[in-house]
Order: sequence, then C-alpha cells, then structure tokens
Amino acid sequence: MSIYRTMLFAPANDLRKAGKALLLDADAVVLDLEDAVALSEKANARIALKEALELPRKGDVFVRINSVQTEYVLNDLLAAVTRGVKGIVVAKTESAEEVRKVDWLIGLIEKERGLPESGMEIIPFLESANAILNAYSIASACRRVSRLFFGGVDYVLDIGTSFSKSGSEIFYARAHLVVASRAAGIEPPIDTVYPDFKDIKGLVEDAKTVRQMGFQGKLAIHPGQIGPLNEVFTPTAEEIAWAEKIVKVFDESEAKGQAVFQVDGKMIEYPIANRARRIITLAGQIAKKSEDK
Repeated sequence: MSIYRTMLFAPANDLRKAGKALLLDADAVVLDLEDAVALSEKANARIALKEALELPRKGDVFVRINSVQTEYVLNDLLAAVTRGVKGIVVAKTESAEEVRKVDWLIGLIEKERGLPESGMEIIPFLESANAILNAYSIASACRRVSRLFFGGVDYVLDIGTSFSKSGSEIFYARAHLVVASRAAGIEPPIDTVYPDFKDIKGLVEDAKTVRQMGFQGKLAIHPGQIGPLNEVFTPTAEEIAWAEKIVKVFDESEAKGQAVFQVDGKMIEYPIANRARRIITLAGQIAKKSEDK
C-alpha cells in the first residue's frame, strides 16, 4: 500500500517548476505532458521530461500522458516508461479498453528496455460522465491499475454545470469512485484539485469532506496546498489513540473467545477492529515516509 495524501502537478517542460515541485513535501509529483503543455510544445516537453527525471526528489514521481484517443499517446509512453517513474497517469480515460491498450504498450516498452515486468502502475484519470459510469470496469481493467484520479474540473463541464462550495454537483461522482475502487480491490481514489488555490479554508473543508467519504488524498496545483492537505489526510493523535485502544481490547477479547464487545458505550466487532488496524498502519507508513525524507 502506497500512501498519497497529496499529489502535486508540475509541467514537464518547465524544469524550474518541476525541480521545485520535486523537493516539496507532496507525497508524489505528477509531471504533466497533457493540459499544462501547449500543443506546440508536446515534443519539447518529452525531451524536458528526461532532464526533469534526473533532478533530486523527495517523493514518488508519476507522469501524466495525453489521452489514448490522441496522436500523442505512443510518444508520451516512449518518453515516460523509464526508470525513476512510479507510474503513468492516463488523462481523460473513458473505458477499460483504453487502459488495457496502455497496459499492453507499457509491457512492450518494459521488455524492450529491460525494465521490471509489470513494475509500472497505471492511474486512470476519470474526467467525464461516461468515465464515471465506467469506473468499476476501468478500475478492474488490469493488474497495473493502482488507484483512480477524479478530474472534477472537466467533469462539471461535461455535465453542464460548475463548481460550488457545497460540492453537490460532484457528490455522486465522488461516491461512485470510492465504491468502484473498493469493489475492484484497488487503493482508495485521489480526489480532484481544488481550483481556488488561495482559499485554504475552503480547501481544508473540502478535503475533510472527501476524507470522510473514503478518499485517500487530493490532487494539488499549488505548493501552498500541500501542508494543509497532508495534515487533513494524516490520522490525528486522537484517532491513533482510539485505534490503538480498540485493537488492544479487541485482541484481548478475541483471545478469550469474544468477537463482539463494548468500548466507551459503543459496540465493537471485526469491521471496526479492521478499520482501527488500517488507521494504525496508515499512521505508521506516514511516519516512515517523513523519516525517509
């Protein structure tokens, strides 16, 4: 399990921005060959990507490629499938078939370049109504799919509306991605960017909402969003203390043949105990990640 509370986008063709992003405290950086790069700069961006991947870094690095439906996808993959890249983010994914095409191409490139077989992840970026409806088939398209990204900006345009502070227009899409990810047995999804990067209060409230819904983290577009997002998606001291208490009491009770009991007036059974164990594991992994940085 890889923990990604914050994944920061940086244009692959801007080495200054990419270099700065790679040294920030985001859990991962997504070097972008798609929306952040003008059509006239696509070829130059692939060249710059090679240099960007040689820069110092703190976290994992992913590369967002252009949609499978574009003419750029093959050359993007030839540039991105290389050592030092954790995975490929596939922009505007619409179907499981598109994911399988990318999987097949990555496999050929890995073999040609002597890279570890099936070592590279695929993260489909779901950005339309059609993609949301196909979320489960996309999530289960192949073994490389590790998690899903939600592209709320394009999604609200596709359904003919706009972002609101309440997020009511994207509630269904968010909930569907969480359920589809769980049903497919992959990691929890990563939520859409919060476009107003100056509104940190709104960002934090939005992040708290999606954490409660079951998201693992959020995409970020500005360095100022990293710290607040990391904090929201990190278990609090109170949550960790609760989890440790539940696991301790549960293990003691289970050893006595009891699988259902009360703690502080609330019934505790296997699902609750399993959630507590996940919180402890998550906290441990985040602590280790901080030490490694």
